[in-house]
Amino acid sequence: METQTQTKKDKIKVSKRIMTGAEAVIHCLLAEEVDLIYGYPGGAIMPVYDELYKFKDQLHHVLTRHEQGATHAAQGYARTSGKVGVAIATSGPGATNFVTGIADAQIDSTPMVCITGQVGSHLLGTDAFQETDIIGISTPITKWNCQVTKAEDIPSVLAKAFYIARSGRPGPVLIDITKDAQFGEFDFDYKKCKGVRSYQPTPDTDPQSLNEAAALINEAKKPMIVFGQGVILGQAEDELKSFIEKSGIPSAWTILGLSALPTSHPLNVGMVGMHGNYGPNKLTNECDVLIAIGMRFDDRVTGNLATYAKQAKVIHFEIDPAEINKNVKADVAVMGSVKKTLPGILPLIQANSHESWLQEFKNFDTIEYDKVIKEELYPSKEGLSMGEVIRRINEETKGDAVIVSDVGQHQMIACRYAEFTKTKSNVTSGGLGTMGFALPAAIGAKMGAPEREVVAIIGDGGYQMTIQELGTIFQTKVPVKIVVLNNDFLGMVRQWQQLFFDKRYASTEMVNPDFVTIAKGYHIDAKRVTKREDLQGAIKEMIASEEPYFLEVCVEKENNVFPMIPTGASVSDIRLS
Repeated sequence: METQTQTKKDKIKVSKRIMTGAEAVIHCLLAEEVDLIYGYPGGAIMPVYDELYKFKDQLHHVLTRHEQGATHAAQGYARTSGKVGVAIATSGPGATNFVTGIADAQIDSTPMVCITGQVGSHLLGTDAFQETDIIGISTPITKWNCQVTKAEDIPSVLAKAFYIARSGRPGPVLIDITKDAQFGEFDFDYKKCKGVRSYQPTPDTDPQSLNEAAALINEAKKPMIVFGQGVILGQAEDELKSFIEKSGIPSAWTILGLSALPTSHPLNVGMVGMHGNYGPNKLTNECDVLIAIGMRFDDRVTGNLATYAKQAKVIHFEIDPAEINKNVKADVAVMGSVKKTLPGILPLIQANSHESWLQEFKNFDTIEYDKVIKEELYPSKEGLSMGEVIRRINEETKGDAVIVSDVGQHQMIACRYAEFTKTKSNVTSGGLGTMGFALPAAIGAKMGAPEREVVAIIGDGGYQMTIQELGTIFQTKVPVKIVVLNNDFLGMVRQWQQLFFDKRYASTEMVNPDFVTIAKGYHIDAKRVTKREDLQGAIKEMIASEEPYFLEVCVEKENNVFPMIPTGASVSDIRLS
């Protein structure tokens, strides 16, 4: 009797391991400790959604209003939580609507796993209803992708997907699963991936490179650091701070590196790039050693490569070998995670201070403040400026908020003037420059860091590209704060038209709807500000709210963002007007 009972129990145990591919997807996600998914259901992914319904207490699904919104929300979640973002959609248009978010995640190194449904394997290549070759489409914009046609392959493929997405230089992975693979049954077994043949996520560090880099740093009279998002992705903020403080080197940041070092740090000299600060851009071409840490020498940072830092020895701390010598030749390449290479070089460098060199940055700061910053933050004109809105937000949040910005003039203003005390505080679309990014990304950012205030700064153009995600906010009640800086223009394009196309404002003036009424239609508290005397009170009310809040601020229509490096110009040619 005991044997029969034991046999029966064993059969029950074995039968529980037999599951469909759709159920296996859910178990794989749970094994990877995923607790939040963004997505939109459809026919080819319906079996997975049916299983997801059964696990809704363990795996929370957020229904976005568009598949692109799901990818941006997953990006925002990944950027503030440090985890892998997950998005899910159906085949055909569901999958192709993922493309912009995947491309954005690829160029900004955001870890994300996207799962799409696909028509049955017997229909592949027949132009079946909602069949699209998403593998072919996404190959150039993913770190890895794979189509699954057999249920038994799902565990190993998803394990590999999460490993690749989060390891080394992170990025997006897409897994396309045919419908018959979702229905198929197999004996489930899940093992986390710990390595992939021929893939080395973190290259070995040559000790000699540390010695060579340290020698250059110790001999330098005018060294300069430019740090990027690699510091944040590598969780090396403390290591960066120790390196900067021991070396005494003035340190600038790329847009995605912003918040890795507190903005108030005495050695933080500001932003490099097209709309960066005056000093770090000008002095790039005067430093004798340029130390790049976790950044990729993007064209918006370098300007004309033919004139970029030609006088300097270049040290490049980098995890991705493909970035070495791609744009700027490195005299010394220090390969590996900066989490390890910065502590590795620390004992080799001499404690130093570069006070006279740092003073040169401060002199440029004074010039920039007098000619640009003062008027932007404390405008003398009647109309509101974007900068004073950011200043008021800083005053209310004390620099503790996550700022999620869209793309355009407001993005540059937010990155220039937002104050940050904590890392993972600046969420924006850097490399791809995706308008419409901020609203869904703010949803994910708040869910990734629910204890923090999350404020989305958006222009009136980009806002309308994903405005439907107000429905997601209404349904989830996620308490994001939305600030639309409305100048009735596609502001950045208009600025270029003014400066370089004789004010021919071709197709850039916006005729906008009543944004406040729309927000209220989604039962979101909303207010419009047109006068300076109302701004501080409105921002105070918004930040104090424990619910979602929409604030429209009507700003000057033809204000420009300066400083500015014209396209193709040298960083030394940065303009203040």
